[in-house]
Amino acid sequence: MLLKPKLHYFFHLLILMIFCSASGQDVSLYRQFNGRYDFTFVGNTLNPLENSYQPVPTILTSSSATLALTPSDVIESAYLYWAGCGTGDFNVKLNNVDIVPDRTFSIIQTSSNLPHFSAFSDVTSLVQSTGNGTYTLSDLDLTSLITRYYGNRTNFAGWALIVVYKNNALPLNQLNIYDGLQGVPNEINILLDNLNVIDNQDAKIGFLAWEGDENIRVSENLFINSALIGNPPLNPANNAFNGTNSSTNSSVLYNMDLDIYNVENNIRIGDTEATIRLTSGQDFVMINAIVTKFNSQLPDATVTFGNYSLDCNVREIPIEYSVNNFNATNPLPANTSISVYANGILVGTNVTPAILQIGDSVTLTQTITIPAEIPNAFTLQIVVDEIGAVTELFENNNSDAIIINLLVSPPFNHLPTLETCNLGLNPVYFDFSDYEDAVKTRPSQIVTFHENASDAALGINSITNTTNYYTAQLPKVIFVRIEDQNCFSVTSVLLQTKNCPPIVYNAVSANGDSMNDTFHIEGLYDIFVNFKLYVYNRWGKEVWSGDNATPEWDGFIKDGIGSKQAPDGTYFYILYLNDPDYPKPLNGYLYLNH
Repeated sequence: MLLKPKLHYFFHLLILMIFCSASGQDVSLYRQFNGRYDFTFVGNTLNPLENSYQPVPTILTSSSATLALTPSDVIESAYLYWAGCGTGDFNVKLNNVDIVPDRTFSIIQTSSNLPHFSAFSDVTSLVQSTGNGTYTLSDLDLTSLITRYYGNRTNFAGWALIVVYKNNALPLNQLNIYDGLQGVPNEINILLDNLNVIDNQDAKIGFLAWEGDENIRVSENLFINSALIGNPPLNPANNAFNGTNSSTNSSVLYNMDLDIYNVENNIRIGDTEATIRLTSGQDFVMINAIVTKFNSQLPDATVTFGNYSLDCNVREIPIEYSVNNFNATNPLPANTSISVYANGILVGTNVTPAILQIGDSVTLTQTITIPAEIPNAFTLQIVVDEIGAVTELFENNNSDAIIINLLVSPPFNHLPTLETCNLGLNPVYFDFSDYEDAVKTRPSQIVTFHENASDAALGINSITNTTNYYTAQLPKVIFVRIEDQNCFSVTSVLLQTKNCPPIVYNAVSANGDSMNDTFHIEGLYDIFVNFKLYVYNRWGKEVWSGDNATPEWDGFIKDGIGSKQAPDGTYFYILYLNDPDYPKPLNGYLYLNH
């Protein structure tokens, strides 16, 4: 006897699927949201009929679905998944915008050795800009594969949007998105971790699954924490994945499921994980994504910089900051970690000293040392709960940063010793007014001169007369203070005299007119106190000698009989200064007339 076509397909599929197994990627946590969040599914199949009942193999290349949030719902994130038979079509369009995947998944039905695929793309910006309305996925073309997969009755394609939205009227929830690609039969177990359940009211779980068949319900059960769940009449407890959409109450989402279950009675306050178990004695079901939403009250650690103080040339900085738990619904535990960074280098750690209740804040102080390799201008950042030990309402607001410029003494030019000629018994005056500009490296610097280092450091008792400065103490150190708007430097300059070469006036007219009456050498007496001077006539005979205790030569022959005048003419002198700066004698001619 001949079977009717659809029964023939059914039993053909049954034979293929009973011993079917699959390999893929384990479903695991992808993203977590903490706050006033909820989610919805939007999507559609590309199968015009359930594949078990298609009289001929057929598939579409596009389909549409509608997003209809309330006016107060604000789209936070939107994720597009698309899937089908084959190794993958990874160039599709959503509302005529080209989409390529951020991630891909693959699975092989090992009994038939046929691959299937899924792809993921973050389309948040597109959905946020579009908002409510019709979404059309197109260019998903698996036409060439349908005949091959039709024999196995796993010819399918479809797409879905998981839309996460925020609404201030919602309670505080923790929303987790898990994804991967795991296939059944006969049984899979998926651990949903990173939960923080404080209230099971309105707790729900959503599934994005592929290739479920309405009329294949052999041991097809869904368990949450060992409890069998269902959502009749749309999802009977013995037929969890049957081509339905809980968001639209549709039962013609052929070979894919967008199902949401209330699990208030299946999750307990305090749970940090849940176990999903799916059994299927026949139907080849692929789990692509799971979304959980549980009421969750959490702390929200933030940190804000307060005061800090800087001292010149000091790399130890006392800082003040506040750790807050303002926008929170639960206390922040004591010993929550605090990390301090300078240009990304860890320079300090701390912990909160006590529990911070909702709305509380604690101000902490500590001194950090900036390593020498950090430049004077750097970014100082404080991070609270960096290691993520505390699950928070918001995980992206845990740091604060400021730019710090260390105070350093201003640079300056080194000043040479200022020397002037020794005037013997006469006072000596110094002009160092041009050193004000000479010491500067920037025009804005302020320069003052001081007689001692203490006054220079304090910036008091500055020298006002720098053009004609007199001091009886020589050599003398003058201290120079260079200031900028933050710091100062102190350098010094040495004032000293030197024995300048004497000036010889070599014309002597010893006629008593008070002009050039003696052999005058300027800068000699009382300066070169050990000098010796000798005068010789043209035949080399010494006619006179003298030293610091002898008057200048007046033209008379020393040790002559009576007051014998030297005759007019040219004479020769030798001057021994007996000074270390002038080791060689000075000599020359002088001219005498009466």
